[in-house]
Order: sequence, then structure tokens, then C-alpha cells
Amino acid sequence: MNIIELTVHELLEKLKSKELTITDITKAYINRINEKENSVQAFVTMLTDEAMKQAEDIQSKVEKGEITEELAGIPIGIKDNLCTKGIKTTCSSKMLENFVAPYDATVIQKIKDKNMINLGKLNMDEFAMGGSTEYSYFKKTKNPWNLNKVPGGSSGGSAAAVAADLVPWALGSDTGGSIRQPASFCGVVGLKPTYGLVSRYGLVAFASSLDQVGPITKDVKDAAILLNIIAGYDEKDTTSSKRQTIDYTKALKNNIKGLKIGVPKEFFGEGINQEVKETLQKAIKTYEELGAEIEEFSLDISQYALATYYIIACAEASSNLGRFDGIRYTYRTPEYKNLKEIYKKSRSEGFGPEVKRRIILGTYVLSSGYYDAYYKKAQQVRTLVMNQFKEAFKKYEVILTPTAPTVAFNLGSKSNNPLAMYLADICTVSVNVAGLPSISIPCGIDQEGMPIGMQLIGNRFCEEVLLNVAYTFEQAIQFRKNYKPKFQS
Repeated sequence: MNIIELTVHELLEKLKSKELTITDITKAYINRINEKENSVQAFVTMLTDEAMKQAEDIQSKVEKGEITEELAGIPIGIKDNLCTKGIKTTCSSKMLENFVAPYDATVIQKIKDKNMINLGKLNMDEFAMGGSTEYSYFKKTKNPWNLNKVPGGSSGGSAAAVAADLVPWALGSDTGGSIRQPASFCGVVGLKPTYGLVSRYGLVAFASSLDQVGPITKDVKDAAILLNIIAGYDEKDTTSSKRQTIDYTKALKNNIKGLKIGVPKEFFGEGINQEVKETLQKAIKTYEELGAEIEEFSLDISQYALATYYIIACAEASSNLGRFDGIRYTYRTPEYKNLKEIYKKSRSEGFGPEVKRRIILGTYVLSSGYYDAYYKKAQQVRTLVMNQFKEAFKKYEVILTPTAPTVAFNLGSKSNNPLAMYLADICTVSVNVAGLPSISIPCGIDQEGMPIGMQLIGNRFCEEVLLNVAYTFEQAIQFRKNYKPKFQS
């Protein structure tokens, strides 16, 4: 038995039967990190020593009956834009290189309440702006399926760590596909919950009306377990929904007979790689064999959802990042003559090129004379996108699309071409614009052996339906049993 290849629900069974201890599990992951992290480069901050001490302490308390939480002692990795008290939270930026958070994000507190063990903070594109994890100030994370490929982004560190078995599961954040796209590139499961289902308190904001925290896991059942922990109302987040908490694992019925799935033809058009299309067509056939009703329809939003997303995201980023000024808790330039120079030089030296690009674009669309033409118009189009989805969900329970137009691309191939990088988000951004839930699950591999992701989109707060549809497909094709990253051998 290789501990690190087990899913979390399998680990829980082994703990219950006393085949494994918490210290066994933690030690196995620490050994794996020590062995493989140099190749993958998934962590910004490793907490292996602290994790081992914590594991020994929790194991002792479990044996004495002082801790009874089912998930006690299960390790996890955390994307480095979620505040963790007493631990660096850098957002992979020079601007926050030495920032130690004085409080925990709500999702982190929920994980601590379950006595889970934080193995470390995971690499990302700086301030979550990017689709390849090449825009990190610290390092470039590699894809465990092929170390010459990107893991996707911005939650590339989280997806790569799960795929490489450095952590059993991880938390990421998704503003325009930042959980789903890296999950697709790394052959793992990535869930972006409905906007408002999971608290954003303590998540360093990129675009507040689009950001959402979610799980990246080895399989769908683990995604449901982690969603159980992090979902729920939080009075510290004014956008948090006061919905009754649900046990999402009970939704995994492995039965979708009669369920209606819509396939929007616009998401299979120009720009989508041929192998991706063919693999998705096979997945659609599998769903038909499983008893689902499949229908092609028109969802004519893809052509303008991307532009809408980038206008809104950049506008909100320019506003949110205004607080990083070199005065309070961020990087400050060592040489300056006056206050204006502190602001100018600190921000020029502290932010990377992609962050600067988005701040400039966002400031432009919010400026006098351009606000109505760009930002206001984008908000109006956002309403159109929401309405089109609303109409679609009157007919279909789930919408099926590719997660990304291609498989993982080579390191360095798009990092100097922002437009090509932005176009890689074409399949995912409309979900954030509309505030809907969406999951990416692996559905096959291409000729080079790189994973291909399928995106399932659900109606607002219909995560149960989404998880069951994903789970049923996963059970049918058994992706994890049939395909493994070359890296694992």
C-alpha cells in the first residue's frame, strides 16, 4: 500500500480500521515532499517540521479520546492567497514577500477546527493573475505529468501538489477558471462553488465579485468532503449566503438516468483543440450510455464573456490592489526622497508585469470618460450572460463543455503573449461572471499522455447535482486507475 496514492476517503477508512496512524500518513507526505518538491516546485512555504509535531500531538489526543473529529490529522495544502495566522501569506508576490497574516481566513479556521494539518502554502500566479503559475515572483511550478509543461493557474501549485501526491488535497481560489483550468491540466478534480457558498473572508482579493475559494482533490468524493467543511454562512463576509448546510457526500448516488445535459455548440468551435473535442465527444457518449439525455443547444455568450470578464476583473483588481502602497505592511522601496516616490517606486518594484498590466487596464476602464463605455457596459453584458444561463437551466440540469481549449502547454510558450494566455480562459470565465458552480474532472488523455478536463456547469447552489453527475462519470471511466502521471513512476 502506497499511502500517498490513497484518496482522503480511503485514508479515513485506513485510520478507522487502525491500519494507519496519523503520524504514518503525515510522515509519508513529508517524505514525498522531501523527495519530489525540487522537481515540481509547488510550495512557497513548507511546514513539514511543524506538521510532524502536530501529527504526533493529534495522534496522542485521538488515542486518549480528547479529539474525535473524523478528519483529525488529515494533511492539506493551502494556496498562498489565503491568510494563515502566524505564517507567511505572500500571494507569490515580492509585494507581500515577508507578510505574516495576523489572522486566519474563515476557511482556514474551519480546517483548524477539524484538526487538519497544514503541510504548507502553495505557489500561484502573483495575486492570482495568470493561467500558468509562471507569473509567481518565487518560482515556476511544473506539471507532474510532464515537467516541461505548465500546471495551469493561478492555482497551479495546488493542482500540481495534488497530482504529484505532495498533498492529499488542497484549497485553491477561482476568479476566472483558476481552480478548474489547473485541475484540467494536472488530471485532478477542481470545484468552483457558487458565489457566496464559501466565505471569502481572509482570501486576498483579486476581483471581489468573481473570486471563490474551492477544493482541488484526487476524486469527486474528496471534493464533496472538503466542500462540506468549507461551505456555509459567514457573518464576516457580506456576500456570504445564509443557506442551510448540506452533506454533499450524500448526493453521490452514481445514477443520472433521465438527467438532462445541455452541450453548447459555441464551446466546441474554433480555437478548441481537435483531441480535446474528440475526447469530450467520447465523454458525451458515456453519459448517454449512463442514461442521461444529451442535447446540443446555443449558448451565445462565449464571444463576449471573455471581454466582459477581463474588464470587470481588471477594474476590481485596480481598486483592491490600491492598498499595497509601501506604507503599511507591504514591500517598501529602500531609496526614496518623498512620499510620492515611496508610492511610485514601491509599487513599480513590488508588482510583477502581469499585475501592473491589469492594474493599468483596470484604472483605464474606470477613468472619467471611459467608465460608461467599458465598465458600465461590461456590467450590463454580465446581466445578459446571467440571463442566458438562467434560460438554459430551465431546460437542462447541467451544461457540459471543455474546461480548457487545449491540454497543458509548454513552459515559456505563452508567458510573453498575454492575449494568448487570456484566450486560454475562454471556457471558464462565463461561470464566474454569472456566479455559478462548476467542476472540472479528467475525462481522458491526448496522444502525448497529457490529461484532458471536462467542465460541468450547474445552476446556482446546485452543487449536489453537479457532484453526482461528475461522480457517476468518474465511476464509469475510472480515470485514476487507468492513467497516472509519468512523474509517479
